[in-house]
Amino acid sequence: MTLNETYEKEVRIPVSIVNVPDNVVLISPSTDTMKVVVRDKGLVLLGYEYRDILRPLRINFKSYVRGTESASITSAELQRFIYQQLSASTKIVSIKPDKSEFFFNYGLCKRVPVRWRGHVVPEQLYFISHVDYQPDSVDVYAAEEKLDSIDVVYTETLNYDNFRDTLSITCGLQKIRGAKCVPDRIKMAFYTDVLTEANMSVPVTGVNFPDGKVLRTFPSKVTVHFVTGISRLKKLRPSDFTVVADYEEIMRHPSDKCAVHLKGIPHDVSRAKIDVGSVDYLIEEE
Repeated sequence: MTLNETYEKEVRIPVSIVNVPDNVVLISPSTDTMKVVVRDKGLVLLGYEYRDILRPLRINFKSYVRGTESASITSAELQRFIYQQLSASTKIVSIKPDKSEFFFNYGLCKRVPVRWRGHVVPEQLYFISHVDYQPDSVDVYAAEEKLDSIDVVYTETLNYDNFRDTLSITCGLQKIRGAKCVPDRIKMAFYTDVLTEANMSVPVTGVNFPDGKVLRTFPSKVTVHFVTGISRLKKLRPSDFTVVADYEEIMRHPSDKCAVHLKGIPHDVSRAKIDVGSVDYLIEEE
């Protein structure tokens, strides 16, 4: 850089909100950074870079609050504050962002659950059996209308794959304009299990049968085929599944056989199906 030539240079100036009352919750960060492109001689620009000339802008909270739960400082106002620190020969070319905006409220919040978002896929033959959140809910501060629209907070987009052991991470939460999450970072653990194919004999249960009528099926049980994790399989019981024959369906479609349907499937079980679609039956009087 030649000292007597004119150049443009980007400088960064922190912007802080000060004199915030104790009963106010700042939803936006209390400190932001403006990217300011200035034009001047090389000698002046070097002074901005290596001397402590540019101080943080301190925005007085009470000067910009007009009764609403947001406030903004225009580009013209920001330029006026910045020019007070610049050499008389320096010109501002651009400011990003072109205005400083902040949100606040007086403690209104609600607690909402956290859910993960993104791509988290373990190695082949493994699956995610359980996700643990610490904490599993966060407090969201925002204006009442904004709070009404928020029922869940998602993590930042995750991207992990090809793991087989428990994946433990710390991640941030997705930014919501006009809202603040406390805390804004959480710990998560993705627990894995090995996939296995299995089957189980499950009794056929009659549903919607009138009092005094009893269903007898032949066979009395059908085989349910499914995929689950090895550790989950050890805890499964036939009673965790529900296979039914519906009296009303039998009356609508009289036949020697009645249709059976798999209605109840426990969590962490996939690709569940029964080996037959119908069975022989009798309807007896009690």
